[in-house]
Amino acid sequence: MNPLVTVLMPAALSVMMFSLGLGLTLQDFRNVLRNPKAFAVGTLAQFVMLPLMAYLIARIFALSPEMALGLVILSLCPGGPTSNLMTRFAHGDVALSISVNGVSSFASLFTMPLLVAFFVGHFLGAAAPDVHLGSLGYSMFLLTTLPVASGMAVRFYLPAVAGRLDEPMRKIASLLLIVFVAGTLISNWTLFVAALPTLGPSIVILGSLLLATALGLARIARLGTAQATAISIDTAIQNAALGIAIGALVAGPEVGVPAYSVPSGVYGVTMYLLVIPFTLWRRRLAERSYPAVARAAA
Repeated sequence: MNPLVTVLMPAALSVMMFSLGLGLTLQDFRNVLRNPKAFAVGTLAQFVMLPLMAYLIARIFALSPEMALGLVILSLCPGGPTSNLMTRFAHGDVALSISVNGVSSFASLFTMPLLVAFFVGHFLGAAAPDVHLGSLGYSMFLLTTLPVASGMAVRFYLPAVAGRLDEPMRKIASLLLIVFVAGTLISNWTLFVAALPTLGPSIVILGSLLLATALGLARIARLGTAQATAISIDTAIQNAALGIAIGALVAGPEVGVPAYSVPSGVYGVTMYLLVIPFTLWRRRLAERSYPAVARAAA
C-alpha cells in the first residue's frame, strides 16, 4: 500500500473539504430559490459545458487515453474552494458562487461515480481497471461530503469556533493544494515532461475557453456583471485536489499517484495563471461601473 494515497491524500483532501464546509450555511442553499436563473446558468456551465469542452479538447489534441481520462475526470469535479475567495476579490456575486459551489460539491457524490466509470471504459477499453461504483461513491462520501457536512455543522452549532477556524483553515487548504499538485507532478515527472507539448496547450485552451464561454452564457442570459463574474470564476476554478484523488482511486492504492491524476495537477497550477488576470479585470470593471458598491464590498 502506498501511504501517500492511503493516508496523506485522503487526510489532506478531507481538510480542504472541511474548510469549504466552514464557509457554507443552509441559507446558501436557499439562495438558489431566490435567483434560479443565475443558478441554472452556473449549473449548466459546471455540469454540461465544462465536461463537453474537456472531452472535445482531449479529442482535438489527440491526448493519450490516460491523459484524456484525467482531463475529463477533472471536468467532472465540482468547483474549487478558492473560487469563493477569487469571486469576492473580483466584486462578484459571492452568494451565488457559494451556492453553486456548495450544491455542485454535494451533487458530485452522485454524478461522478457513474460518469467516471463510463469514461474509464470509454478511454481505456480493455485496459481499464475495474471501477466499483459503490466503492467509489463511498470513498467520495468519506472524502468530500462528510467533511463538508462536518464543516457546516461546526458553522451552525459553534459559529464562534467556525469564525476562528475559517481563515486558518483556508490558508491550510491552500497550502495543501500546493503540496497536492507538486507531489502529483513530481511523482509523474517523466510522464509529465513527455506529455507537456500536447497537455500544456490543451489545458491552457480549456481554462481560457471556460472563462470566455461561461461569461458568454451569463450575458446571453442577461445576468448582471457580478453574477457573470461569479459563474465564470466558478467554472474555471476546479477542485484539482479531488481530481488527483479520483485518479488515484481509479488506479488503486498500489499504483501510487497515477497518470490519470497528472492533468488535474497541471490544471491546479494553470487555472490560477488564467483566473488571476481575469479576476483583476473584473475587479477594475466593477469598480468603474459601481464604485460605491465596490468600496462597500472591499
